[in-house]
Amino acid sequence: MTLDPRQCSAFIAAAETGSFELAAAQLTVTPSAISQRIAALETALGAPLLIRSRPCRATAAGQHLLQYLRRSRLLEAEFLAEIGADDRQPVQVAIAVNNDTLGTWLLPPLIQILAEQNMTVEILLDDQTFTYSLLEKGEALASVSSEAQPMRGCTVQPLGVMRYRLLASKSFAQRWFADGFNREAARRAPVMFFDRKDKLQSDFIEHRLGLLPGAYPVHYVPSSDPFVRAIRLGMGYGMLPSQQYGDGLETGELVDLCPGEYMDVPLYWHAWRVQSPKLERLGQRIVDAARGELLQASD
Repeated sequence: MTLDPRQCSAFIAAAETGSFELAAAQLTVTPSAISQRIAALETALGAPLLIRSRPCRATAAGQHLLQYLRRSRLLEAEFLAEIGADDRQPVQVAIAVNNDTLGTWLLPPLIQILAEQNMTVEILLDDQTFTYSLLEKGEALASVSSEAQPMRGCTVQPLGVMRYRLLASKSFAQRWFADGFNREAARRAPVMFFDRKDKLQSDFIEHRLGLLPGAYPVHYVPSSDPFVRAIRLGMGYGMLPSQQYGDGLETGELVDLCPGEYMDVPLYWHAWRVQSPKLERLGQRIVDAARGELLQASD
């Protein structure tokens, strides 16, 4: 069978906006037309594609279709640009990354390749253990993830390791951990979590002291730079990668609460095996940059 382009456009618009009304406004048709086109597409494919909730969202079959349609749309946009039919319009790609990657090494190589290739990017932020699912759902065309296994139809390349140490400001360490990082002090001292998906601190504390989440006070600061600043200012203690704390240990501004101990988070670049040339070049530039910035297996 051949997919109807109007039906596919209606489906993409509804899935991306979460609303038949917004999809209708985007495509300058009526909500009824959107509904009819999606229903016709579902009938043709023999499977429901959208859950009619508020917001509406793609079913498992719909996610697979989204993956295909977004990749096809990118290939078409690249083709039109290459033959000069639409050379003024940049090609847009969506990539899923974790906050620490965005806040440290990603932007310089990304900015350079986007300008060279006439591309724009939609960056989807999530914890490194969840970015993989954004690729799986079809929301992203590539991702930086801590998942080592490739999804079916995808490739994976190791980027390197972000090494995290448990740090605090000098004044914070003197106030709360004057006798060292121990169970009683950790029960009282506030610890920094990025958000409720962040497991770095809780995993380290459980491994080191046997304390489970809920046994100590927590601050949540879901933004990379303010998170680092909060630790530097003594709001709490937490895990920071070397790319963020810089020379803080050498200057004495920051204190390593557990000298010699750290947590390594390996990162991987996931992308579709069949992808557009521009996305392939972007991916290779990101891989090369990461391998120059992150710890490698031989380090």
